[in-house]
Amino acid sequence: MQVQSQHTGVGVAASLSMSGKAKVEATVPEFISVIIPHYNDLENLALCVSKLEAQSLDRARYEIVVADNNSRCGVDAVASAVPTARVVSALEQGAGPARNKAISVARGDIYALIDSDCVPDRAWLEAGIAALADADYVGGHVITTTVNPDSPTPAAAYEVVFAFNFEKYIKERGFTGTGNMFIPKRVFDVVGPFRDQVAEDVDWCHRANAMSFRIGYATGAIVSHPARESWSDLKLKHCRVTREGFALYNEKKFGRLLWTLRSGLVAVSPLVHAHRVILSKRLPNVRAKLSGLRGLCAIRGFRAYQMLGLVLQGRP
Repeated sequence: MQVQSQHTGVGVAASLSMSGKAKVEATVPEFISVIIPHYNDLENLALCVSKLEAQSLDRARYEIVVADNNSRCGVDAVASAVPTARVVSALEQGAGPARNKAISVARGDIYALIDSDCVPDRAWLEAGIAALADADYVGGHVITTTVNPDSPTPAAAYEVVFAFNFEKYIKERGFTGTGNMFIPKRVFDVVGPFRDQVAEDVDWCHRANAMSFRIGYATGAIVSHPARESWSDLKLKHCRVTREGFALYNEKKFGRLLWTLRSGLVAVSPLVHAHRVILSKRLPNVRAKLSGLRGLCAIRGFRAYQMLGLVLQGRP
């Protein structure tokens, strides 16, 4: 007869001998695979991996797997930039396929997902693993940073207020981003790989939820992510996000109608959300708040235009 007790970081098994006396045996702790997709971002990737090497978790308990997605420098240059990581080539373009490739060669019991331009807190792995005691899979907290907090560009000011609100995504919308996500292998094997050409994180989480897996929020699993500083970079992001979102809506009944209605809500949303910019403590002065309001109006107008373009023309 054996009774299993699980604790964060350490596995303990209690078994009864033939004489009826209990003895305690240590089991092997769960092994973690950190999964990083990469594309043309060597400097940030090297910083990310350096912070992963300095985690509070015992280094013997985790590996770092980088899936390079056809970077111009070549996979050998990527491997040279992060010699302590395991680097594989993901030929199918896209963050979802790249993550799938890394996971296909990973050895871990738990997959810790992070993006190459994220910087993990020293306790990131420990906090994420601990949160799995209360949920089947979890997302963590993301802090958006900017080059000049006192005088941010409109794009950066907008992202500081509105980007990467994982707590809201998890608690109100039932999904988390793949830039800070922890999934046990047993759960991933049931739900299946990430899909391409859609918002892969939203899609995967909704599939997991439909299978009755519980999502959780890991408050202490913190990563920082740089805000997009330029208007062109912010537009590129939202073009991609809009296309992926439209693909998911297209799979729903009355999806195009719902998408059209949503585009109207996005167009008027600056009126509703302006107070978040004005009251934000992350924009420390009037100049920063005015920049944030400019960014809010510009990007929401652009998004609404893109959304309607997809309905009317089938493309942004």
